[in-house]
Amino acid sequence: VGVTATRSGCPTVAVVDGTGDITTFNPVDSQDSHAVDVVASITKLRPTCNDAGAKIYSVAEFEVQASRVDARGARTVALPYFSTVVQGGSAVVAKRVGQVMINFEDGQYRASAPAKAAGYIDPASARLPDDIIAKITKKRKPGDADAALDPMADPEVKAAIQRSSFELLVGFQLTETQLKYNMTR
Repeated sequence: VGVTATRSGCPTVAVVDGTGDITTFNPVDSQDSHAVDVVASITKLRPTCNDAGAKIYSVAEFEVQASRVDARGARTVALPYFSTVVQGGSAVVAKRVGQVMINFEDGQYRASAPAKAAGYIDPASARLPDDIIAKITKKRKPGDADAALDPMADPEVKAAIQRSSFELLVGFQLTETQLKYNMTR
């Protein structure tokens, strides 16, 4: 009787708001609609995780789909992306920057390429302390003073859960101008 939730040390995997798309311009310093060169998006994000080893290893595989305005000539476009492991919603544990190469054939407006991001997490950091687990799993009987209290509402429990939660976040490594463009378009 009751609800049981199993918690894993594996991080949540997501694309950071405002960084899932990138637009490049030609000339670079223009943001006029007639100067749009390449537009790309991160899609099909698929997480996998191995928490059986000495470290938790999380992988985010995704696809970058791109389109270009001028289909003349074969062309390769390098788009930078980042992956970051975040603890507790705000502490960056690790960050890596990579590139995905988009190959457009002559006459081709659209192309895509696979990419991958990964990160390691210390299992001890992703585990709840024993005293917090005891607070959450404590047997409560009707009539007890704390029977009607939700242990998850306890600020100490909330803070411990927050500290032991991780995210593997990905997105395009945007310049300040590109990020501003994404936020205002």
